[in-house]
Amino acid sequence: MTDDPLAPEGLALRLADVYLLVGPLYRRVLRKVETSQEIEGVGAGVRMVLDLLRQGGPMTVPQMGRAQALSRQFVQRMVNDAAERGFVEAVPNPAHRRSSLIRLTEAGRTVIEAVIAREHGLLGQVGGDLTQADVDACVKVLSCMLDELSDVDVD
Repeated sequence: MTDDPLAPEGLALRLADVYLLVGPLYRRVLRKVETSQEIEGVGAGVRMVLDLLRQGGPMTVPQMGRAQALSRQFVQRMVNDAAERGFVEAVPNPAHRRSSLIRLTEAGRTVIEAVIAREHGLLGQVGGDLTQADVDACVKVLSCMLDELSDVDVD
C-alpha cells in the first residue's frame, strides 16, 4: 500500500469498486429508514427535505433539488408530503416572488432531530475499528467522485 496517486487505469478500477458498494449501501439505508418510518412518520424523501432545511435553513424547491441532484418535481412531491404533515411551511421569498422559501416548522425540527438521533445510534454500531483517517479518506473519495459528476443535469 502506498500513498502515491493511482494511475488513471488503476484509479478507474478502484473507483468502480466504490460505485459497486455505494449503490447497495444507499438502497439498504433507504429501506432501513422507510421500514422504521412508523417511529417518526417520514420516508426517505421527506427525511431528505427536512434534513436539508435543518442544515441549510429555508430553501426553494429548485435549490433543494440542485443540492441533492434530484428533480424539482420529486422534491416538490416530498415538500408537499412534508407540508401535509405539518413539518414544513412555505414563506415569501424576498429574492423571487414566484418561488417560495420552504422552512421547517417546530414539528418538522422535532421529527428530523428524532430521526437523526436514531440514525446516529445505528451508525455508531458500525464495526471495523474505523479511524478518523479512514472516515476522512472515505469522505474525500466520495466528494471527489461527486464533484466530477457535478455537470450532470437531473431535471
